[in-house]
Amino acid sequence: MRKLLLIIGVLLLFLLLTILTQVGGIAYLLSLLAARYINKLSIPGLYKKGLAFAGFLLLYAVISFGIVPLIARSLGRVPLPVRLTRNVQPGHAYTWLLNRHYGTPALKETLFQVAEEMNQAFPGTTLVYLDGNFPFFDGFPLVPHLSHNDGKKLDLSFYYLDKQTGKPGNISPAPLGYGFCEEPRKGEINTAAACAAKGAWQYSFMQKIVPDYYHKQWTFDSIRTKALVQQFANNRAVEKIFLEPHLKARLHLTENKIRFHGCQAVRHDDHVHIQVR
Repeated sequence: MRKLLLIIGVLLLFLLLTILTQVGGIAYLLSLLAARYINKLSIPGLYKKGLAFAGFLLLYAVISFGIVPLIARSLGRVPLPVRLTRNVQPGHAYTWLLNRHYGTPALKETLFQVAEEMNQAFPGTTLVYLDGNFPFFDGFPLVPHLSHNDGKKLDLSFYYLDKQTGKPGNISPAPLGYGFCEEPRKGEINTAAACAAKGAWQYSFMQKIVPDYYHKQWTFDSIRTKALVQQFANNRAVEKIFLEPHLKARLHLTENKIRFHGCQAVRHDDHVHIQVR
């Protein structure tokens, strides 16, 4: 019975790491092989566990940052910058630590083009990206997203102003990049309420768990955010943009590329979603 539970535990952890990182499950299985040799060492059990965990981390790092980019590139996906590069930066470290920062070469080049245009229009502005795609296999889901599975999609942070100083920031305020919503004003289209009425419980889930603290520190930068969406809409490589209807109306954005994503997804008044051809 104990052996069966151990096997089930290994399988569950393998599946969890695969779902979260795509390649973490492989690193875990390899670390189990290494652990067999570590257990033969004449050292205390606690040290053995520490070495085994360190071995997993080392294997994961080698696979994720050494091997995966090379293989992914040959299969048509490339990693987005993990630090500020050509005015593009990740909003949060977990994105690249979990291999959620991959896209097609066309997506990456489009990102650089728009980032350059934004920096020229607003000096000092950088483009902050959120979730992209995993490095391998069309159709492999990037949980919890519905469509980030082919290297063509990317979420981007809105722009914000510091409430105390009024200075523009290049940040993604919420802990995971999502849930810091620019709520509809009185008289604007309220799709969040409409979707909730239809039973779409997940639609505003992130907004409900993000602390109100961030609203006290940052406010929506409508000027730069409008320019960002407009630049992507003007780019021929971009096929589709998801943005909450009340923001499309408020920012006077009229392009057909900018669409409502439906109640089956989540709110898009905390980020903008783009899809390249």
